[in-house]
Amino acid sequence: MSDLGDWFRSIPAITRYWFAATVAVPLVGKLGLISPAYLFLWPEAFLYRFQIWRPITATFYFPVGPGTGFLYLVNLYFLYQYSTRLETGAFDGRPADYLFMLLFNWICIVITGLTMDMQLLMIPLIMSVLYVWAQLNRDMIVSFWFGTRFKACYLPWVILGFNYIIGGSVINELIGNLVGHLYFFLMFRYPMDLGGRNFLSTPQFLYRWLPSRRGGVSGFGVPPASMRRAADQNGGGGRHNWGQGFRLGDQ
Repeated sequence: MSDLGDWFRSIPAITRYWFAATVAVPLVGKLGLISPAYLFLWPEAFLYRFQIWRPITATFYFPVGPGTGFLYLVNLYFLYQYSTRLETGAFDGRPADYLFMLLFNWICIVITGLTMDMQLLMIPLIMSVLYVWAQLNRDMIVSFWFGTRFKACYLPWVILGFNYIIGGSVINELIGNLVGHLYFFLMFRYPMDLGGRNFLSTPQFLYRWLPSRRGGVSGFGVPPASMRRAADQNGGGGRHNWGQGFRLGDQ
């Protein structure tokens, strides 16, 4: 138990709370402490009965059972791995920026969920984070099941196919990939690679709540070449400190 506690405390703060909620909420539903019917995202209940907690609980809840337990554990692993890598890598020392990314992706997923009557939002949010990590490390060679190796930029789509095999649906994964692409395009690709304006900016109240830490060292991946050129032109004074990536599964 001491080792488990040490491991849990070693998880970066935002990922730690997200991971804990994704374990606790399904457990509460499984034990019957709260009826799972109150944890899903139902548009009618949210919009007309003012059950405003549903977008939040639907983000953390997943019905764990004999047919869904493996899918839940796989996505819990993805949450831990790639949220940790982003928070301690490209967003190292900048918790406000990382939280803003999660909030932006979450809001987009909630809107999509209400529009498409998606009742569970856990997988789309996890996949959106994984997609951003894969794009920031797109040329890294990663390993997947059975020793398959490919560039990281293909990882979200490989997982989409993998989850289709074990879960029978690709809608959640597809929505997550599209939302992750939207964030990556607006935050990195459009302003840095295409020379457009920056449409996304972290609100100041998040910086006041979660101030940036000086001296952070990024540890995962490199940006596209055009982003590196822009940083060099600015004398290396950009917001992101990109480090060298490592292979999927290296600890």
